Amino acid sequence: MQDEPLSAGLKQRHLTMLGLGGVIGAGLFVGSGAGIAVAGPGIVVSYLIAGTLAMLVMRMLGEMSAAMPASGSFSVHAERALGRWAGFSAGWLYWFMLVVVLAVEATGAAQIANGWVPGVPQWAWVLLFMVVFTVANLTAVKNFGEFEFWFAALKVFAIVAFLVLGALAIFGLLPDTDPVGLTNLTGRGGFLPHGWEGVVSGVLAVVFAFGGLEVVTIAAAESEDPARSVARAVRSAVFRILFFYVGSMLVIVTVLPWTAQKAGISPYVTVLDSIGVPSAAQIMNIVVFVALLSALNANLYGSSRMIFSLAERDEAPKALLKVSGGGVPRRAVLASVAFGFISVLLNLEWPDTIFLYMLNSVGAVLLFVWALIAVSQLRLRRRIEQEAPERLVLKMWAFPWLTWVAIAAMAAVFGLMLTDEAARPQLMWSTGATLLVLAVAGVRELRARRD
Repeated sequence: MQDEPLSAGLKQRHLTMLGLGGVIGAGLFVGSGAGIAVAGPGIVVSYLIAGTLAMLVMRMLGEMSAAMPASGSFSVHAERALGRWAGFSAGWLYWFMLVVVLAVEATGAAQIANGWVPGVPQWAWVLLFMVVFTVANLTAVKNFGEFEFWFAALKVFAIVAFLVLGALAIFGLLPDTDPVGLTNLTGRGGFLPHGWEGVVSGVLAVVFAFGGLEVVTIAAAESEDPARSVARAVRSAVFRILFFYVGSMLVIVTVLPWTAQKAGISPYVTVLDSIGVPSAAQIMNIVVFVALLSALNANLYGSSRMIFSLAERDEAPKALLKVSGGGVPRRAVLASVAFGFISVLLNLEWPDTIFLYMLNSVGAVLLFVWALIAVSQLRLRRRIEQEAPERLVLKMWAFPWLTWVAIAAMAAVFGLMLTDEAARPQLMWSTGATLLVLAVAGVRELRARRD
């Protein structure tokens, strides 16, 4: 196996915290309100279903990454399992998704900062954030690791504190509070006020919040012991992430009636306000701000490593392979941030037209990537067992049955998106983008065969 030319500057603590915090973002702190609105207390089941799917995908990806660490992660695995077209498609789709989503995160963080310091225009905040994280990613990879370690630590601390305060409120152990009991779980229409249809709609509303888990397997290639590091990070992350998400939702719908949630206001803020936490809105604003910057940093890192990996395999311009003395692919970082800047400008100037189409075109890309991960794992597991069984330091549970269960679940989500009016445009635009990339991959295959 070819060694990575990148540095090995990430430590185990960086990867562990990246695995824990990488998926805890604004989608949980803010976006969960939309899921509660359609599912009621049943949102707990929605998160359990979506989280279990994400956990299975992470375990599959962890198995392959521990056996064959690579900066391109699932793109490299897809190429080895299915052919160059699959690696090309997975890599470019994921890169495009990251640099588009990066614009949303930069703009969201700038909006919060502009609210704190109105004298500084929003575009200036965006410029500042982009420059700061570009510089951080152009220097030694340990700087990225340190940024993410402390960002993730703050997010994990916020979740744990919320769970503790919520549990105390539920049992009436806070000042001026009475035990809540199960009234809010069973009242106002019951646990499933909108039936199982509401739970299904809730899954669609929250499943994409689990995106970001993949970055830890990309980062593992730049640790001192990639195989062992990624195995440890995945083991420590999967169950804890599920606990954070499901536990948070259980606290939210138990402390307050699900109908008490207000559109546009984080459910976390509503709960903290109700139990008397002073300045709850500002506290959550800070947490969401950190979550957005953390995601911006991680996405810039992940996109640069993905396009670098594509260049390594002749799927992107070779000029991107230039690596600094410290082992940082600076041209790959600059290429990713350049497109990120373009995305930000489109988001600032045309959020409801050009950028909306771009955002829709990557809306369901995560599911396409997850599907490729599952299919790749089906193919590679048998090959690794025959050629190098000692590399299977982390194994997928109940293989191949749970892999097939995950594939079936993803197919079901695709079907649900097709029947859901709100989700259908994302699916159609994302399918179009995927077909375009597959067409380019097919043309490249034909040319390669002719040559």
